[in-house]
Amino acid sequence: MKNVINWKLFFVLLIVCVITSMLVIPYSLALTSSDVEISAILLLLSAAQNLVLFSVATFCGLFFSKRIGMGMPILQNVLEGKKQSKELKSIITPSVCLGILAGILIVLLSIPFNTLIPELQLSEASVSAWKAFLASFYGGIAEEILLRLFLVSLFVWISFKIKKTKDGHPTDFGIWVSIIAASVIFGLGHLPVTAQITSLTGVVVIRAIVLNGVGGVIFGWLYWKKGLESAIIAHFSTDIVLHIITPLAVSFFS
Repeated sequence: MKNVINWKLFFVLLIVCVITSMLVIPYSLALTSSDVEISAILLLLSAAQNLVLFSVATFCGLFFSKRIGMGMPILQNVLEGKKQSKELKSIITPSVCLGILAGILIVLLSIPFNTLIPELQLSEASVSAWKAFLASFYGGIAEEILLRLFLVSLFVWISFKIKKTKDGHPTDFGIWVSIIAASVIFGLGHLPVTAQITSLTGVVVIRAIVLNGVGGVIFGWLYWKKGLESAIIAHFSTDIVLHIITPLAVSFFS
């Protein structure tokens, strides 16, 4: 049991997930125009719920990623006392650039939907920048652990059990199917919050899958090729573009 996963990495990720899950609460309440007040009880209940959720997701993610050759190589080596400053610097620029690119693509793709579902754009634009900034940590860290470390790793592991390469690795086809499947689930996972803002029509569902799928595919590719650290940086950069820079730009030019 001791060597099933990296337990030090597990507890670091779990603590960060619980913290970022509480940081997203002000954004979620503002987005849905909820009158619920942030209290100690609300924070405690949120922490307890997310402690269970991310305990399972983090454990399974580390378990499956270890068996398919993916994971968090930089952070894992840092926790083992190995210097990783060069490795971290090498992924920052491409990760940020791809994150910004994902944000720009999502903004462009969202334009046709904004005329059909204007209430979603108005709701997102009404949230304070500081709340959106705090929520970006949840998106960048917690969602990547849930969607990429856990879900993509699980799907790749399943595909690996079905078919592997001659040298005993997951196939590229299996990895791509896993990335796309997790991206679709990523999009559908936003629908419960969306349902509190507008009716769930076919257009709304397509919007969720398309817009979130763009980011999901890019983050999934980065996880595959460079590690989860790269996907986290990219996702955080995308959220900054979407939730802070874009609303500020729209309000400035309107």
